[in-house]
Amino acid sequence: MWKMILRRVLILFPQLFIISVITFILATVMPGDALSGLVDPSVSREILELERERLGLNDPLPVRYVQWMRGIILEFDFGQSFTHRRPVTDIIGDRVFNTFLLSTAILVLTYIIAIPLGVLAGRYKGRIIDKIIMLYIFTALAMPTLVLCILMILFFAFNLGWFPSSGSVNAIVLAGGDAWEIFVSRLHHLVLPAFTGAILGTVGIVFMLRANIIDRTYSEYVTLARSKGVPTGVIFRRHILRNSLIPVAAGFGFAIAGLLMGQFFIESMFMYPGMGMLFVQSVNARDFAVVNAIIIIFSVLTALGMLLSDIFLMIVDPRIRVE
Repeated sequence: MWKMILRRVLILFPQLFIISVITFILATVMPGDALSGLVDPSVSREILELERERLGLNDPLPVRYVQWMRGIILEFDFGQSFTHRRPVTDIIGDRVFNTFLLSTAILVLTYIIAIPLGVLAGRYKGRIIDKIIMLYIFTALAMPTLVLCILMILFFAFNLGWFPSSGSVNAIVLAGGDAWEIFVSRLHHLVLPAFTGAILGTVGIVFMLRANIIDRTYSEYVTLARSKGVPTGVIFRRHILRNSLIPVAAGFGFAIAGLLMGQFFIESMFMYPGMGMLFVQSVNARDFAVVNAIIIIFSVLTALGMLLSDIFLMIVDPRIRVE
C-alpha cells in the first residue's frame, strides 16, 4: 500500500508540471492582457510599453513561466491581481472560507440524501418507492443546472421569501451583529445554494448504488447464503450493502478534493462570493494571475482526490492489492 502511495505521489509531479505549462500558455495566448483593461485609452503607447516592460509582460514566455513557478514553489506567491491590485493569495484567502463552507454543506447533504435513496431504490426494485425515487433521479438528471437554480431562487427566495437569493451573509448583521447572529446569517444564506447543489450531486450516487445493490442481489454468494438459511436482513447488511458501498466510498476522495474546488455555476447563479465566482469574474476581466492560481490549486486538489480515492478503495475492500 505504501509503495503504491509513493508511486502515485511521484507521478503527480510530471502531471502537475504539464498542467501548469498548458494553463500558462493558454492564458498567455488569449487576446489582450490584464493591463489592457486598466489603462486609460488616452495613455500614450510609449508609457504603455514602459509599464509592460516594468511588469515583465514583454519577457519571453519561458522566462515568465519560470518566474511564475519560482514564486509559487518558493514563496507561495501567485503574483499580483491587476483587477483587485492585491496579491492573488490574499484574494483567494478571502474566498476560501465561503467555498469550503458551501462545498462541505453540499457534500454532507448529498450523501445524507443519496445513500438512503439508493438503498431503498435498490432493495425495493420495481416497487412504488423505487419508481418514485427513479422519477426524482431522471427529473434531476434532465433538469439543466441553470433552470434548477432559477426555479429554486424564484420559488424559495422570491415567492416564499424563506431564503435570500444572493450573498453569503447579511451586510447589516456582519457590520453590527455578534458572532452568533453572523453564524445564523451565514447558515441562512447557505441553505438554498447547498440544497441546489445537493440535488444535482445525488443523481450519480443514487443511480450507482441502486445498480450495485440490484447486481449483487442476484450474485452467486448471495444465492449461496440464502440456500444456507441466512436471514434476508443479514444477507442484505453484510453481503449486499457492504459490497455495494465500495464504489461510493472510492468516490469519496474526489468529494473531499472538491471541498475547496467550489461550485462554479451555483456560486455564480446565487452570487455567492466563493472561489468559483472569483474564477468566472477573473476570466471575464482577463486577470490571468488569479485564473492561473485557481486552476493550479484545483489541479492539485483533483490529483490528491484521485490518490485519496485509491486509498479509500483499498481500506474498504481488503481484497484489492496494487502491485
